[in-house]
Amino acid sequence: MIKKYNFLFVIVLLLSTLMSAQEFKTYTYFVNDSLSLELDLFIPKNNAFLSTPLVIYVHGGGFSNGDRTGGHKLASYLANQNIACASISYTLYMKNRDFGCNGVLSEKIKAIQIAASQLWLATDYLIKKSDQFGIDSSKIFIAGSSAGAETILHAAFWNREEMQLYEKKLSKEFKYAGAISGAGAIMDLNLISNKNSIPMLFFHGDKDPLVPYATAAHHYCPPNSPGWLMFFGSFSIAQHLHSLNESFQLVTFEGGGHSYAGAFFYQNQQPIVDFISESLSKEKFRIYKTIQTKK
Repeated sequence: MIKKYNFLFVIVLLLSTLMSAQEFKTYTYFVNDSLSLELDLFIPKNNAFLSTPLVIYVHGGGFSNGDRTGGHKLASYLANQNIACASISYTLYMKNRDFGCNGVLSEKIKAIQIAASQLWLATDYLIKKSDQFGIDSSKIFIAGSSAGAETILHAAFWNREEMQLYEKKLSKEFKYAGAISGAGAIMDLNLISNKNSIPMLFFHGDKDPLVPYATAAHHYCPPNSPGWLMFFGSFSIAQHLHSLNESFQLVTFEGGGHSYAGAFFYQNQQPIVDFISESLSKEKFRIYKTIQTKK
């Protein structure tokens, strides 16, 4: 009798999980003679006539591996919180190339530029389909982990007219509603000003050996290495935003390494929901939070 009860309980649990699983649809957001790029779009089930915020997620993987399924757990959670989410594919330009100290600097920058340009293409596609998908195009956030975070930070602040590699252009007037960066960094703090600043959520391990938490070379490469690239990490960007009196939240995983790049994407996603809500309230905030790790 107990075994039968346990069996029925497992069946009910599996059916419940399948029923609650968030469905998504795959769309081709860009295609030309040599390239086809797709995204998986998760839309809240009760969103038939609503205009919902949207998060566009860019996966990590050093621009050489990973895929858009890496954003599915976040996307499913957000959709259940009435926030749409698109997890995109992009060109893994560094595949079979060195993204470390022995790599070629221009290749590393090109990898970020390609990914940012394709994120802009995905954004443009989703804006043009916003009525069909029930998306509020004034409430589009971008999020990324590691290489994805480097992508979204540059996509938010680079001059799109100068850096876009494709003919299709995202409107000059468009501005993201906010950015969510897991262990990300940017090449130049001066890209961020009061004019283009947006609310930002950072989370980063302060002992990250790959992407600097503060200011250092990418991978902490020696200055004479061919792949030397200066990066301003989460702490440095937050300090810059503080000096500009702009909104941000910095969550520091004290003692944490690069694995914390996915902390709020893969397990505890509620801080992202809270950040989106706070950003849309239009109230200024500057929040520093420290979480102890076991390391």
